[in-house]
Amino acid sequence: GIYRGFIAGNELSGSGVGTRVGADQYAADVINLNQVVDKAYQGSKPLVIAPGGFFDAGWFTELVAKTKPNQMDVITHHIYNLGPGVDTHLVEKILNPSYLDNMVSTFSNLQGILKSAGTSTTAWVGEAGGAYNSGHHLVTDAFVFSFWYLDQLGMSAKYDTKSYCRQTLVGGNYGLLNTTTFEPNPDYYSALLWHRLMGTKVLSTTFNGTNKIRAYTHCAKDSQGITLLLINLSGNNTNHIYVTSEGAQEVTHPHVAKEHTRSIPKLGETAGLARQEYHLTAKDGNLQSQHMLLNGNVLATGANGAIPKLEPVQVEGTEPITVAPYSIVFAHIPGFYAPACR
Repeated sequence: GIYRGFIAGNELSGSGVGTRVGADQYAADVINLNQVVDKAYQGSKPLVIAPGGFFDAGWFTELVAKTKPNQMDVITHHIYNLGPGVDTHLVEKILNPSYLDNMVSTFSNLQGILKSAGTSTTAWVGEAGGAYNSGHHLVTDAFVFSFWYLDQLGMSAKYDTKSYCRQTLVGGNYGLLNTTTFEPNPDYYSALLWHRLMGTKVLSTTFNGTNKIRAYTHCAKDSQGITLLLINLSGNNTNHIYVTSEGAQEVTHPHVAKEHTRSIPKLGETAGLARQEYHLTAKDGNLQSQHMLLNGNVLATGANGAIPKLEPVQVEGTEPITVAPYSIVFAHIPGFYAPACR
């Protein structure tokens, strides 16, 4: 068979889970694994991946330093930053921007370690279910979890994470598919939209306004424009957002539109910046629903199990992007000029 890669160990880094292995010993083991792979495969080789554990700056720094050059293709870490699945405050944590921001240091520090080492090793999230011990039914398999999941995808990409492995496809309370019917849970559709719309080049994005809006921008997957991801963690405020070449800005008075659109390069009065928008909301406004609406329509598989068409709404470029309370918006702007995307 063809293997994508081999992972050395599971949750043994830093202080470990149950038991640990020191970084010096781990590096020696990774080097041995690399030699085994080299002997077993000619031509295209599976990746050598390690350590598949929780991030510890000193431990990871030592592992990277002692596996150069090119003996470890991928360095992975696991994320269960919401705590145990039995926690009754999971929804509050997910909707708290300060809590979500606690993960920035992990991604940023790992990016810094790899840059400083000058290594070709890339960073992955090797396993992430958000809440450990199988998650929590009607939280980690419900609409509200897409706030956490998409924020994680945006944040990790911003700090040069190359792959993000979600725990799980099927299994536990954090599967992308229902464990009995195999019907997609909301996060399946969130992941699918991310995959279809967001390219691999990440653009610096700033949002001026409430910290309840999370904003991420990538070069678009299938055009020379951009795709913007907007996550509204507020249940009270509708935000009207204009995109300029400096970033995304909140304007509380939509009538000042012209003043702001003027700064978008290449924008004519008739707006060559028409866009496609995908608005995600919870069915019946219930954040713990396992059904997601796309532009007001319930997403459900067809009689034969086919994934529904994910159709956007077409919006004129002069209109602001309206982000309703507790909603997620992908906005694809094919005509937006960002030099990095050309």
